[in-house]
Amino acid sequence: MAISSSLEQEIYQQPQVLQQLLISERAIIQQLATELQKRQISQIVIAARGSSDNAARYAQYLLGSVNGFLVTLATPSLYSIYQQTPQLKNTLVLGISQSGQSPDLVAVLAEAGCQGVLTAAITNFSDSPLAQQADYVINLNAGVEKSIAATKTYTSELLALAILSTELSQNPSLLTTIDTVPNLVEKTLTFNPNINQLVERYRYMKHCVVLGRGYNYATAFELALKLKELTYTIVEPYSSADFWHGPLAIIEPGFPVFVIAPSGKVLPELQELMQTLKQRGAELLIISDQQKILELAQTPLILPPDIPEWISPLIAIIPGQLFALNLALTRNYNVDQPRGLQKVTETR
Repeated sequence: MAISSSLEQEIYQQPQVLQQLLISERAIIQQLATELQKRQISQIVIAARGSSDNAARYAQYLLGSVNGFLVTLATPSLYSIYQQTPQLKNTLVLGISQSGQSPDLVAVLAEAGCQGVLTAAITNFSDSPLAQQADYVINLNAGVEKSIAATKTYTSELLALAILSTELSQNPSLLTTIDTVPNLVEKTLTFNPNINQLVERYRYMKHCVVLGRGYNYATAFELALKLKELTYTIVEPYSSADFWHGPLAIIEPGFPVFVIAPSGKVLPELQELMQTLKQRGAELLIISDQQKILELAQTPLILPPDIPEWISPLIAIIPGQLFALNLALTRNYNVDQPRGLQKVTETR
C-alpha cells in the first residue's frame, strides 16, 4: 500500500509506537503509582488542551471507575489570566501535552509546585517547559509527529493513562490486557479496507454530530476534532445522554450521525438512541464490534470483537482517524497542513 502523507504514515505507526511506550515508560509509571499510594492521594486535576484534553476526558472515566479517583479538568485561565488559583491539597496535578509548550498549562503545574503538591507530565518532549515543572515525566516516545493533526501522540497519551490505571489497580487481568493494545490497534487498521470508497458518499457533507458515552465520550470529542481540522466540516460532539436533552431536535432525514458504540455497559442506551435516530431518518455511521449494531448503519466501521470497554477508546478512534484522513483526501485537502493551523499552539 502506497503511503500518501505524513498523517497516514503516523496513523499506521501507532502499533509500534504503543509497543515502545509499554517497554520504555512502565518503570516511571510504576514509580508514580507508588507515590500516589504512598501519599494517599484521592484526587487528580488534569491540565490539557486539544486532543490532550480529550485524553483527559478518558482519564476521568478510567481513573474514576477503575481506581476510584475524583478526576477533574483544570481551568487554565484561572492560573494564567485571572491569577485566582484553586487550592490543590491532596491532589496529583497532571499536565498532558504533546509539545509541552503551552504557557497556560505550564502555569497550572508551576502553581501546583508552589503549593507543594505532586505533579506529573505526559508529553512527547521530556525537556519541554511543562516537563520541567513536573516531579514525574512520562515520555510518549512517539517520535516526530510531522502532521498537524495528532494521531500517534493521542493514542500514546491514552495508553500512558491506561498503564497508570493498571499499575494502580494491580489487577492481573488488567495488567495482561494492557499488553494486547498494540496488536488490537494493528488489527483494527486492517478491518476497514474499503474506507477510501466509503467516504465518497460524504464528499459534500457540511455538518454532522458524533455521539459517545462513558469511556468513549472522549472518542466522540476526538473524532469530532479530527473531522473539523482535516475536512473543515462543522461537527458537534455529544454524550448520547445529553443528546436526548434537546439536540435531538436537529435530526432530519439524511442528517449524518457518527456513533461510537463498542461493546460495554452503555451500549443498550446507545442502541435505543440509534433506533430513534433511524426512525427519524438520520444517516448512521457506526463504529462497533457488534454485528446487530452495525446493521443499523448506512456506513458501518468495524472493530475487532471482544475488546474490554475500558481500553476501547484506544481502538475505537482508529476507524475515525482513517475516515477523516480519507475524506480529506477525497476533498483534495492538504492533510498534513490544514489551513490556518500550526503544530504547536501556545495559549495563555
